[in-house]
Amino acid sequence: ANTLFNIWIKYKPRLPEWYYNERLVKVGDALAQIKEYKLALLQCYERYLQQFVSVNLDDVMDDVHNFKSTFFPNGFRDKNAALTFHALQARNVCIYQMVCSSDRNLQNPESLQTCLSVLTSLRLTMQVALPQENLCWLIYNGTIHIYTICRHLMTMGQSAKVLEYLLWASVCMESSIPLLSVHYLTWRATLYTAVSQCYFDCQAGIHGEIFARRGLIKIDELKQLENISSSLENTETQKIFREATLKMSVMIFKRAIYESRRKLNTFRRESKVNPRKAINLSWPRNTTERLLVEMFDGAAAQFLAILEALSDSSRNLLPPHPPVPDEIAIRDVTSELFSAGLEILSGNSLKKQKCLEYIYINRENIFVITAGEKGVSGEAAVKFVKLAFSYEEWDVFYSALEFVDNFLQAQDDPTWKKAETELKLLSLMQPVVFPGAFERSFSVSVDNSKESSTLQASEKTQTIRSECCSESLKHGDPFYDLMILATTVLSCVSTSEQNIHPDKEILVDVVMFLWQKCKTELQQIQMSGSDCLEYIHKHEAYQWVHVLWIINEIMEKSNIADTNVMFAEITLCLTAILENVADS
Repeated sequence: ANTLFNIWIKYKPRLPEWYYNERLVKVGDALAQIKEYKLALLQCYERYLQQFVSVNLDDVMDDVHNFKSTFFPNGFRDKNAALTFHALQARNVCIYQMVCSSDRNLQNPESLQTCLSVLTSLRLTMQVALPQENLCWLIYNGTIHIYTICRHLMTMGQSAKVLEYLLWASVCMESSIPLLSVHYLTWRATLYTAVSQCYFDCQAGIHGEIFARRGLIKIDELKQLENISSSLENTETQKIFREATLKMSVMIFKRAIYESRRKLNTFRRESKVNPRKAINLSWPRNTTERLLVEMFDGAAAQFLAILEALSDSSRNLLPPHPPVPDEIAIRDVTSELFSAGLEILSGNSLKKQKCLEYIYINRENIFVITAGEKGVSGEAAVKFVKLAFSYEEWDVFYSALEFVDNFLQAQDDPTWKKAETELKLLSLMQPVVFPGAFERSFSVSVDNSKESSTLQASEKTQTIRSECCSESLKHGDPFYDLMILATTVLSCVSTSEQNIHPDKEILVDVVMFLWQKCKTELQQIQMSGSDCLEYIHKHEAYQWVHVLWIINEIMEKSNIADTNVMFAEITLCLTAILENVADS
């Protein structure tokens, strides 16, 4: 920083002002590319902007008129206007990236407020630039920055606060004539989808559906204009319109599938099909699958719609629980969506629809690694298994797990090894969350013949358990499954390959679950004071202390100790027990 500062001071009086300013901003861009955001912000972008204002730059961002008169005293046709706009926008991006570096999860309220201030500043810059057609590149870049920040905040549960900014970005894309072309339609549809998702996150599904339908209208208007202006059918253009329409249709389906069933149940309730008989029925087998076929062409689009309809930002992977609200119609639709997803994953729906355009491949490779039009992506399949676990759809969970696990084991990429590890943990979680043996109620056929293959998910789980089980515990011991889960998590985070460790969100949930299972017994040990060792012997409580030690090891190796205040309680509990044992 000092070296760069000295360079600027040394060369400023020797260079033409316009050349010096250009170099200042370009060096900032180069520093930002190598993620030296603080250096780029302080020594480049803000140094450039300080020629316009001597006070805090944020103080000028409150009023549009003050903003214009400060940074653009000579109007927007000035030769330096574009450079100034770029510096303003880049400054905001650097501030956001610095927040991410120091507080990615936005645990500090000031971090969230800084992100919102950045969004406000980006919006103000775009508002001023919007009437200038030659600055359409700035509008486009601004929408990307707004989307990036908003998606981050949405994952942190701040959808209500970012909705207005996503709406603004969408309107900007519609208001800039150069950005109305087909070339930018895919991005515009992505923004529309984000707005709809925001509404759904805010429990305003009806507005999410309305906005998606509005997006469909806008897409259709552009398609009509394109047909008038060009008589040639362009394959790439058709693909762009098809993908944009699909995004909107998925968001419409997300609400329509539930609301249509609610209305249907007001008059009559459709009889529920027995899962054992469902596999022999022709597709579509029920109202949910009929709507899927009507709205979407092909397995990939139908599977995407199913995933989006089941996804809920307020739902965590752990603990698993039934659909909310707890209505018969909602439960029925959820079960039918999972059943339909499993049929697609197994390849049965394609065969029953007799879609000759699809190439059928063997069971081990029924879905492809990267998403495509003619198959289900591996990422989507993994998400489907996790959703089945979250909704307590155990038949679907174990059946889908077999398909996905066969695929994952054949892959060498760390991404898939990580997914395999996470699904392994979920399969071990199930008997701990719901004690007692799980009996599969039906099998999934892999062809149209009478032969069917019952997926041996329970055997696979038993294999995993036997690999992880300590010799001191026997199957049937109430502590058996808990210890296996704890030791498996520890082994997963102990590997030196960081890129195959489970996501921190899953690790936090599992550790919290293990702690809740052990907490009462451990507190009894802790309260026994100087009689701690005697209590442990009397109640055979060694295993509880062992699990507590494992939990602490997991926290240390995975660096999740700073993500939840309760983890401090876990460490203090272990410390107190060890001190009591030493004093006994």
